[in-house]
Amino acid sequence: MARIALDVMGTDRGPAEMVAGALMAVERGQEVVLVGRRDVVEPELLASGSDLELVHAPEVVEMGDSPAQALRDKPGSSVLTAARLVASGKADALVSAGSTGAAMAAASIVIGRLKGVLRPAIATSIPRPGSPSLLLDSGANLEVRPVHLLQFGIMGSLLAEIVYGMVRPRVALLNIGSEPAKGRDLERSAFRLLEEAPVNFVGNVEGGDITGDTADVFVTDGFTGNVALKTIEAAAGVVVRLVNTSFIDLPPDVSPHVAAPMGELHKVINPERYGGAHLVGTSAGVVICHGSSSRNAILNAIRLATEGVKGGLVERLERGLVGP
Repeated sequence: MARIALDVMGTDRGPAEMVAGALMAVERGQEVVLVGRRDVVEPELLASGSDLELVHAPEVVEMGDSPAQALRDKPGSSVLTAARLVASGKADALVSAGSTGAAMAAASIVIGRLKGVLRPAIATSIPRPGSPSLLLDSGANLEVRPVHLLQFGIMGSLLAEIVYGMVRPRVALLNIGSEPAKGRDLERSAFRLLEEAPVNFVGNVEGGDITGDTADVFVTDGFTGNVALKTIEAAAGVVVRLVNTSFIDLPPDVSPHVAAPMGELHKVINPERYGGAHLVGTSAGVVICHGSSSRNAILNAIRLATEGVKGGLVERLERGLVGP
């Protein structure tokens, strides 16, 4: 059984929502250990009647903290404590909805990177008909070099093969146009590297292609990727609200006939469907969630981490990166 260390501190919705998500996961047979301030988390457990294990971490990295500075100044933080559990083998994977920068730094420093990986990247699943696409990096590395984008493409291609069973997934470079000469020096140099890489590189694509069938893996820097991701999620939210509003004006005899397909649409575009995103390139499983994650999103993030452990995701990525 995979054991997931859940960092319950530093989120927008507070520890209560994190604990609720953990309890839902436990009810479904998953193993979770909570990491956070005992005086804050224990009352939530007592109120629920749960005896779920809690590892005390006296400090919290807040969203407004500088990640690097906070990890130096707060060695007892929940995210560092959870990362130590994974590094020591007392947990198999880490899930955090706190500061993304702190989670990435803790994972890189404490858990460590896979051999040859320069920068871990957040690989976010983007819903679309059929298999989802992958966007990376979607927030871990705001500034990158061409070689980092090359590695993101390789890791993203491997992830698409391992998780979604894709055969020769199409890898594309996110840019402002499809021509090879488009973009900054960063994109132009990365284009040349990806052309020579052991991936199915299909060239440059634009932002509007992310939800289409042009490619399966979309590579960019963390700043651009995070802006693109949040724009897509906001647009999906607008669609859901418009669909819900449209039901108000439907005749009673029509509503039942469209409820089922509209429900399926909502499932497809709901960002909580996956709960979080794999941080690929680390020596153990790490799943990064939104700071505003609901209990359902946390449940799905724990499931995602558990499936990664059971499927040997990190080991298979490592073999793919270094060869047999």
